[in-house]
Amino acid sequence: MRGRTLNNAVIILDEAQNTTRGQMQMFLTRMGQSSKMIVTGDPTQIDLPDPEQSGLIDAVRRLRRTPGIAVRPLEKEDVVRHDLVQRIIQAYADHSDRRTQRTQAWIDAPEVPDEVTDGA
Repeated sequence: MRGRTLNNAVIILDEAQNTTRGQMQMFLTRMGQSSKMIVTGDPTQIDLPDPEQSGLIDAVRRLRRTPGIAVRPLEKEDVVRHDLVQRIIQAYADHSDRRTQRTQAWIDAPEVPDEVTDGA
């Protein structure tokens, strides 16, 4: 992906919770003229050894107030799978206070100052 510019395209990054900061930055900076990017991910499903290294969480913190960028957190009501899946999600959330708190923390966390780098 390095060195590419994606013009006149709709670019979707799914499962973004498992990207690193460097991968997310590389992806986001590929957008060319007349393009749109859609990034999806679930911060409760981070598989990285250190969840705080998630490129999704980092991008939301850095970019959520940037003009032209929208962040739309989804709730269990947004699940379009079987009706039972909403109840399963709620059951896991009810029994996983720490993970639920971390999910809210990534939404509420302060923005990352521009001078902070991740070495990527």
